[in-house]
Amino acid sequence: MYSKTEFQDSSFIDDAEILSSLVEAKETAKDVGAVRAILDKARSCNGLTHREAAVLLEIDDPQLEHELYALAKEIKERIYGRRIVLFAPLYVANHCINGCVYCGFHAGNNAMCRKKLTMEEIDQEADAILALGHKRIAMEAGEDPVNIPLDYIIECMKRGDSIRRINVNIAATTVEEYRRLKAAEIGTFILFQETFHRPTYAKMHPKGPKSNYDWHTTALHRAQEGGIDDVGTGVLYGLYDYKYETVAQLLYAESLEKMCGVGPHTISVPRMREAEGVDMEKFPYLPTDEQFLRIIAVIRVATPYTGMILSTRETPETRRRALDLGISQVSAGSCTGIGGYHKEIGQPEQPDTAQFKVSDERTPDEVLTWLCEDGYIPSYCTACYRQGRTGDRFMSLAKSGQIRNICQPNALLTFKEYLIGYGSDHLKELGEKVIAGEVEKIPSDKIKTLTKERLHKLEEGAQDLYF
Repeated sequence: MYSKTEFQDSSFIDDAEILSSLVEAKETAKDVGAVRAILDKARSCNGLTHREAAVLLEIDDPQLEHELYALAKEIKERIYGRRIVLFAPLYVANHCINGCVYCGFHAGNNAMCRKKLTMEEIDQEADAILALGHKRIAMEAGEDPVNIPLDYIIECMKRGDSIRRINVNIAATTVEEYRRLKAAEIGTFILFQETFHRPTYAKMHPKGPKSNYDWHTTALHRAQEGGIDDVGTGVLYGLYDYKYETVAQLLYAESLEKMCGVGPHTISVPRMREAEGVDMEKFPYLPTDEQFLRIIAVIRVATPYTGMILSTRETPETRRRALDLGISQVSAGSCTGIGGYHKEIGQPEQPDTAQFKVSDERTPDEVLTWLCEDGYIPSYCTACYRQGRTGDRFMSLAKSGQIRNICQPNALLTFKEYLIGYGSDHLKELGEKVIAGEVEKIPSDKIKTLTKERLHKLEEGAQDLYF
């Protein structure tokens, strides 16, 4: 829905400022002392300006790059520890009236099998996701106010009682509709900008309501005005120059902080991938793996408080490397088609309902095994949302580093719950060793004791224990 009277001033995405920042950065990056001064500032975990971050995008000295990557890992672990949050996307409908040229859902894709899940099918999908061990979902849908009105999205959110957090990624809308989503107990409202470069945005969105750059770019500001204090943003890397997009993304985060009092809860880093009806030859700006990893490291040191999300768009090896540079949330066992978790819901004769093709097809059990083997703590925690630690309350804990003291025990409790209900024999053996070792690292003796007591209660049949 659109309203011409509501906030849609996107002038904070200043093209001249972005270009000026990049020009200045090229020169500053040649000064080793200046670069190290920026890294030293970042080490305080108070973040960087977009201009300082631009310098880190430009460095080409291998030693400085090594120092940046080591710092990104250090900052992530100081804020969030070694826990990695897991989630699954739930695509409920792929009808769409937009013409986004990079998306398999675009209105002109006649090869796409259109599907909208019924409430009974939503229940089946939720049950299938729960059977994988997930407790947190990201609900996704195309933009079509006739076929997919907000009433439908809210009705979908009411299903799946055992799902503990529902984040929603739908089209930009009005303050009143954001208030309705808040009343429906949304977790995080997520909206990807796709590209901040205005001429590219126009080229990529030739038709439909999403073609309105100003309305789309200010959606998260309106969401916060509507009471949703956890919002997530992201660029689709590959549509335009990655350095421009990253500086603009940080300008956007600065704008949310200044205008709304709190920055983005999450920043996602999706990279353009093959999809039905999408010609990859038309996207010359796709970052290389090395450029992509640089993006992740720079965003981490510039916005240390922000959760960073990486989906199954990326290969297992890229995801492995990205975790060391600041990623704190990953999807696992993802299906990007409508009814993808229950094959009988789809239409076998026209099976393609997916928005894009996934690159990591491992099961959740395989992903959790990998995380444990690499020294991470898998987490299905949704405690902050349910304890009211959202918005500025969450940010105060994240910016001070105190959130780690909550994340670590909650990660152990939710991982233990997964092992009891869903873990393979191999993962159970591996996971119990991880839990036994990590519980002893909890700095507070009181919380350590309580965590051990709650782990024992889980073994006795209790569920959903958290701090």
